Amino acid sequence: MRKIREQKRVNGESPMSNEIEEKIYAAFDELSQRSTRPRRLIAQRLVEIANNEEDFTTDDLWQELRQIEPKIGRATVFRSIEKLTEQGLLNRVEFADGTHHYRVCNDEHHHHHLTCTRCHRVVEVDLCLPEEQITKLGSQTHFDIEGHSLSLFGRCERCK
Repeated sequence: MRKIREQKRVNGESPMSNEIEEKIYAAFDELSQRSTRPRRLIAQRLVEIANNEEDFTTDDLWQELRQIEPKIGRATVFRSIEKLTEQGLLNRVEFADGTHHYRVCNDEHHHHHLTCTRCHRVVEVDLCLPEEQITKLGSQTHFDIEGHSLSLFGRCERCK
C-alpha cells in the first residue's frame, strides 16, 4: 500500500517545494541557526530529494554538497540533519542490516516505512497498531508510551 503523491509541477518545481523549503528555514530560525550559504544549500538539496521521493545518508549528502561548496563542514551537515530530524521534518529510516537513511516526509500524518532488505528501497505505508493496543501495552508494562516506530522489512518486487 504505497501512498502516491500527485502534484503539478510549475517551472520544474512541485508546489510542495516552497512549503518544504519554508519549513526547513523556519526550523533553522527556531533553532537560532543563521541562514548561511551551507544551510541554504542543504535546504535546496533537501527540496530536490523530497520532490524525487528519495532517501539519503548524511555522508552522501555531505559529499554531494562538497561538489558545490568544497568548504562545507561535515559537522554542519550532520548537525543540520539531526536538528531537522528532531523537528520532525526528516524521518530516520532503519534498515534490517543496521544502517539507516533519512527521508523528507512531506506528510504531517503518522506513517511508517517498509524497506527492502536487498536494494534498500523505501515505501511509505499507512499502517499502525490500533491506539487501544498501544494503551493496553502501556498499562501492562507500566509505561507512559510517548511514541513509537514500526520497522517493516522484506524484499521488494524487483528483488524477490
